[in-house]
Amino acid sequence: MNPWWGLAVVLVLFGSVLAAAEASLTRTSRVRALSLEEDNRRNAETLVKIESDPPRYLNAVYLSVMFVQNGSAILVAILAENEFGEGGEGPWVGLISFGFTLLYFVFVEAMAKTFAVLHTDRVALTLAPLVWFLGRLLEIPTRFLIGLANVLLPGKGLKQGPFVSEEEIRSMAEVGSEEGSIEEGEKELIHSIFEFGDTIVREVMVPRPDIVAIEDDKTLRGVQALVLSHGYSRIPVFQGSLDDVKGVVFAKDVLKALHQGKQDMPLGEIVRTAHFVPESKRVAELLKEMQREKFHQALVYDEHGSVTGIVALEDLLEELVGEIADEYDREEPEVLELGDGIYRVSGKASIDDVNELLGTELPDEEWDTVAGLMLDLFGRMPDEGEEVVFRGLNLKADKVQGRRIASVLITRAPDQDEEEPEAAGG
Repeated sequence: MNPWWGLAVVLVLFGSVLAAAEASLTRTSRVRALSLEEDNRRNAETLVKIESDPPRYLNAVYLSVMFVQNGSAILVAILAENEFGEGGEGPWVGLISFGFTLLYFVFVEAMAKTFAVLHTDRVALTLAPLVWFLGRLLEIPTRFLIGLANVLLPGKGLKQGPFVSEEEIRSMAEVGSEEGSIEEGEKELIHSIFEFGDTIVREVMVPRPDIVAIEDDKTLRGVQALVLSHGYSRIPVFQGSLDDVKGVVFAKDVLKALHQGKQDMPLGEIVRTAHFVPESKRVAELLKEMQREKFHQALVYDEHGSVTGIVALEDLLEELVGEIADEYDREEPEVLELGDGIYRVSGKASIDDVNELLGTELPDEEWDTVAGLMLDLFGRMPDEGEEVVFRGLNLKADKVQGRRIASVLITRAPDQDEEEPEAAGG
């Protein structure tokens, strides 16, 4: 047999090694590499260097894979032509090339990568020195080729090599949940993290009508009464109106003063500085600000400088982990199914949450809550019992308290196809 067939086998084996290296390294994070280094695993230090700059080394692996794959295919085609191509002896060259492609897929793409996925740590540690060597050896060629790609695709080239997008991570979470590799709660947390970055303060704040505050001329006993009745540990202090907040009084400061017999102490002596944030601020930025400056509550103002709500650290955390209830919270569901396709929805309920629970497509571009949507549809404060049909749904003002829509009855109207809302009297 021609000894060059042995070189073809070597190339296939080397291709398998490279495929295993690629699969294991893409599944290994820098945090995992550092953990292996702490366990004093062999080659872990080299693996940490690779995971500190993965594009540099992965691009070298990809380039090596291309050379090995194409080189072995060309070599097999030449050998097949030399041994079976003379004299026109049938389609042997084509059949051998086709068979080699199938075998290459089985041994290199399927078997090697599957083994690397099943034994990620062991394969990554074993092949780390080889990958490090290739990264050093092929650094200049890979940089040149990536730069050439950026020239050919101006503005679209990847200067740092391959990366994983948000959509891919979300898809992986869905697949992992379906296959049972991650819990349903973990999947929801992953989705919440991405949504958290796009959420603004206005969407999570407690609106102005629900703010519990006290005037600056009240007594410490008055603050104590508010704390006991509502369960809040921080109460905003204002003068005249909520647009003139002087600060925040802490329940522990009030209790301390009362315990010391200072019932007549002016409220202003224990008021602490209030924090203010615009309602357009992203909650992720606010969370970092709260951690950095060590405060748990902020008043929210609009573009005109008026106070529109209040936001607490708990409100931000609930966007990530879901509702956090304590002994003072009243468990009132925002969406309650009454039967026969009728739902009672709180006016404060988020339109996004209602769409998710009911499978509807109510717009959420201009209004964040169901009450806001109702006001937009009517163009005024509706009376109790007034209805409007919108996008296949019948929306009825169930309970109106002053200038607030407390609850809405939503009924599916499958025969209604009109896009424009149609209002009806109660």
